[in-house]
Amino acid sequence: MSAPMSTNSDFAVSILLIAYRAADTIIAAIDAALAQTLPCEIIVSDDCSPDETYAIAQRHLAGYSGPHRVSVRQCAQNRGVAGHLSELFALAQGRIFLIMAGDDLSRPRRAAATLAAFDANPDVYALGSAVDEIDMQGNPLRRGVRHMPAAFGLDYFVRAGKLATLLGATLALRREVFARFGPLRASAEDNILTLRAVLLGRGLCLDEALIDYRQNPDSLGNWIFARHDDTPERFRRRYERTVRMYRDVADDLETAIAGLHELSAPRRALADRIVRIYRIEADARSAILDRPRREWLDPIWRGLREPGLRRKSAERALKLLVPRRWFGLRR
Repeated sequence: MSAPMSTNSDFAVSILLIAYRAADTIIAAIDAALAQTLPCEIIVSDDCSPDETYAIAQRHLAGYSGPHRVSVRQCAQNRGVAGHLSELFALAQGRIFLIMAGDDLSRPRRAAATLAAFDANPDVYALGSAVDEIDMQGNPLRRGVRHMPAAFGLDYFVRAGKLATLLGATLALRREVFARFGPLRASAEDNILTLRAVLLGRGLCLDEALIDYRQNPDSLGNWIFARHDDTPERFRRRYERTVRMYRDVADDLETAIAGLHELSAPRRALADRIVRIYRIEADARSAILDRPRREWLDPIWRGLREPGLRRKSAERALKLLVPRRWFGLRR
């Protein structure tokens, strides 16, 4: 369900503006995309929202005749973030894919700054930036929040001690990140895309805040980590969801590694360790939820052998000594 609205020729950057239940914020997000100083292909795409997001976007862009090539579309059924992006990656024509969310506001120079950084760094395949956090009404919360170091590669994820990657709302990537590996195989698009990118080269996170990042309680990240869940089941829900996410990420990365035959032996070894780290973390959380305590020992031991997981694994070893209810489980 796509409706092109202008016919300008080739654009280096394709803006993929993804929305779901964004009726209250989609106009501002679209206007931020249209305000980009670099002419772009802009695809506004609604993930089959139950509200008026798609209709509002259509009305707002009707008759557009500016410098960008703009289209509005809607998924035939709800796909989730990863499935939604996979559809758009297959449609987009640019050599750089720049992701925007229907509840955030990109600064006017975001596309131009992104393209300049990619052109200056041919070995960079994924790029993010700092953000200024805002609330649902657009009021400022925190400024200059950055989730990753300025530059990073496979080795960073081996030693980092956390499974965070570039923030999905800030992500831009070369089209090869999709073309080489195909559709995303899980819901955690930021982890998968960042890790695929560093298989091919390296990543950057710009110091400049290029996005007003809305703290939406209904976001996918908040749902996965149960950040606004005040019920007694919060710990269990967070662990169940992250176990699934970590296993999906490991599966996607393992498949990507297997298909990348030119990957050097040292880089392949690093990538294999990242897969192992994700699987250890998933196994450890799964064991804490439901397994006898003797079954915690294997993932704890494996984690202690990975520098990036030693602190977490040592903390889990201490949990062997206390009742489950002390850290949020009923048994």
